[in-house]
Amino acid sequence: MPFDPAGLLRAHAALRQRELIQRRGRVGDVIGLIIEATGLEAEIGELCWVGDPRRGARVPTEVVGFRSGRTLLMPLGELGGIGPGTPVEPTGSPFRVTVGPQLLGRVIDGLGNPLDGGGPIATGMWRSTTAPPPDAFTRPRIRDRVGLGVRALDTLVPCGRGQRLGIFAGSGVGKSSLLGMIARYTTAQVNVIGLVGERGREVREFIERDLGDALEHSVVVVATSDQPALVRIRAAFTATAIAEYFRDEGSDVMLMMDSVTRFAMAQREVGLAIGEPPATRGYTPSVFALLPRLLERAGTSPDGSITGLYTVLVDGDDMNEPIADAVRSILDGHVVLTRALAHAGHYPAIDVLQSVSRLITEIITPEIQRAGQHVRSAMAAYRDKEDLISIGAYQRGTDPLADVAIDNRLALNEFLRQAVDDPTAAQQADAMLLELDAAMGGSARAQQSTTEAPPAAETGEPGETAAAGTPGASPELSLVA
Repeated sequence: MPFDPAGLLRAHAALRQRELIQRRGRVGDVIGLIIEATGLEAEIGELCWVGDPRRGARVPTEVVGFRSGRTLLMPLGELGGIGPGTPVEPTGSPFRVTVGPQLLGRVIDGLGNPLDGGGPIATGMWRSTTAPPPDAFTRPRIRDRVGLGVRALDTLVPCGRGQRLGIFAGSGVGKSSLLGMIARYTTAQVNVIGLVGERGREVREFIERDLGDALEHSVVVVATSDQPALVRIRAAFTATAIAEYFRDEGSDVMLMMDSVTRFAMAQREVGLAIGEPPATRGYTPSVFALLPRLLERAGTSPDGSITGLYTVLVDGDDMNEPIADAVRSILDGHVVLTRALAHAGHYPAIDVLQSVSRLITEIITPEIQRAGQHVRSAMAAYRDKEDLISIGAYQRGTDPLADVAIDNRLALNEFLRQAVDDPTAAQQADAMLLELDAAMGGSARAQQSTTEAPPAAETGEPGETAAAGTPGASPELSLVA
């Protein structure tokens, strides 16, 4: 065999980088959720195994900090069988999951293990769940709209391919149903759905009822509320790493995470357990440092894109609570679902006037922008006069925009409401918006001509004044009231 100097140099370099002596530590104390190990050489985020393989299964743990010369670890499983002196073995690498097309159609837990009873997942490429976001100057600008299948979003709060939108709502307002609807009808090629801290009962309901046939081109990552805090955190990063794999393969990915709030709560548990001081409403500083590290990883790259939809479970329907405020400042827009609309049977319960897309001028035509602005203006005028209208004290002609909203109230509601099984393509939604705007423009012109007409007393038609000026005499106004 001929001598290969280059191969010898590579082997020499590999031997120099490899540790020939494996160092192990021992469990010193277990306090709450924290395992304190002595004699261990490991780094933050490194995966370690705790337990003696000769006596039973080992527990995966992750290094989360250091205190007084001891290494602090948190379990990625149950702590049963761990006691003082239990061996701790570092792996030398952070937590990794297998990625690849074999994940499509599968449901896995936060550690990448199958949950759907479909057998083991074929081993593919291994990928670390922690990664830096794409470089700011390598991100292509967002210029194309991704269809979500929801009229109110595609026209009034549009989402660009690679944009990140937050869905803000209280509990039980319809976040999961909206995500399932988008997953079924979006124009994205691959869905990656992270269910972080969900109730165990809702997981199967979401997959079978809300997701349905879209599971074929989706990957679902689940960490229920009973899982350890570190598993819930890891589930969010696992879903993001899987989405990054498909993006690097050239796909347009829809990453949906429900919810960021429970991810933040899990990090708060970790921070308090290792001794971090509580800050705003008990959230530790590491929570607000970790949020951008998760959310900034979505977006465009030269190969593909990740469009991120992140739900935020607001505390007490307060849209300005700390997590909601921090997430809103990072994302590229926000969609607000309100309990009042949900209680009124208005689905999806999207409050258009409180929702904003920061890329609306980049991804839709000026014609659609103008039509959407007209609709928003009319809705804002109606909301401003809503109390007067409801008690019959509003005098028609006081505000022309409010008159237009009253005349077209039924058409507005019909446009904004949408059944779960009634998808609308983005182009069709645009046509419906333009038709609604045209109808409202005709109503405005009619209202203007009525306002400019001479008084009924001068034209000899005494009954016309009462019909135009008295709310009770207007059939449209009576219907709304």
